[in-house]
Amino acid sequence: MAKKKVLLMGKAHSGKTSMRSIIFANYLARDTTRLSPTLDVEHHQVRFLGDLVLNLWDCGGQDAFFESYFERDRETIFRSVELLIYVFDIESNSTENDFDHFRGVLEAIEENSPDARIFVLIHKMDLVAEEDRNAILEDRQELIAETCRECHVEHFQCFGTSIWDETLYKAWSEIVTNLIPNMNLLETHLNKFCTLCDAEEVVLFERATFLVISHAHNQENTVLDEALGPEGENKDELDAVDGADGEAAEMTSGDNTNAVASEQTPRFRRVAQFDAHRFEKISNIVKQFKLSCGKAQSQFQGMQVRNSRFRAFMDAFTANTYIMVIVSNPAVRTQATEWNIQQARPHFEKFIPS
Repeated sequence: MAKKKVLLMGKAHSGKTSMRSIIFANYLARDTTRLSPTLDVEHHQVRFLGDLVLNLWDCGGQDAFFESYFERDRETIFRSVELLIYVFDIESNSTENDFDHFRGVLEAIEENSPDARIFVLIHKMDLVAEEDRNAILEDRQELIAETCRECHVEHFQCFGTSIWDETLYKAWSEIVTNLIPNMNLLETHLNKFCTLCDAEEVVLFERATFLVISHAHNQENTVLDEALGPEGENKDELDAVDGADGEAAEMTSGDNTNAVASEQTPRFRRVAQFDAHRFEKISNIVKQFKLSCGKAQSQFQGMQVRNSRFRAFMDAFTANTYIMVIVSNPAVRTQATEWNIQQARPHFEKFIPS
């Protein structure tokens, strides 16, 4: 059983314990208001994918505690760290003090755990006006990058997050997958499975947290048609438009764009237009539904979603994962997809910790 030490640090009331409780303790965002501030260091053993144990050190963020971390407990806190997750409160009115603490943490990590991977979360972004978020996030990211350069930290990742949307799942998925062995091998086999199923996408979720572990995309399959004018310019309308002679325009796919009814008939090409946060939104929605099933004393096994454009199959997969398969090809029968999922289970058990 592999144990990985993870430091969760940041200013008091920055939201560290709330995000940990949502991801690992099945809290709803609205329920985090009853959580008390962390005092000193709280230790939590969190299982992920069965045999991976996160030894999570949730460190209180009061100034007095930081003094203790940097002096008396420096080696104890910062030794043998695999991951550092540092949380900034975007609404903080003491930015200078926040960055002094961050600088001190980076120096202690470089001294005691120079190989630790560093993730910085700029939290509570929901409190920033939507039209200002990108600019404010970029400004804060630049300050973080500048501080990292001062401390000779070359590699780090930065995310804007909120407990009220999918950004929290996006960040934690990226963080936790850094600890999973054989990720390249797993992704290779998932891509092969996606192709064999004639699916648009296949997504793998961790069973308990519903964080995204990996995903595959079949670029040959898409689910949206983009209309092109006679010269190739994009049209606002994505539905088929009748040609000048009143006959429906002929649709083409892939690179074939030479089949047109007339010069006035719009051409089509198949393009993928996906929400960049679709996986994390699904994580959030399905986890809340799964929790609701538990409250109703029911067990969530899986679901199917269908509309005129695609079918989504979600099912328990290996001992510690769920899988989602997206299929838009109407020629692919439901029973075939279900059978493929069933047959793939023992194969993927070889690459996914259990």
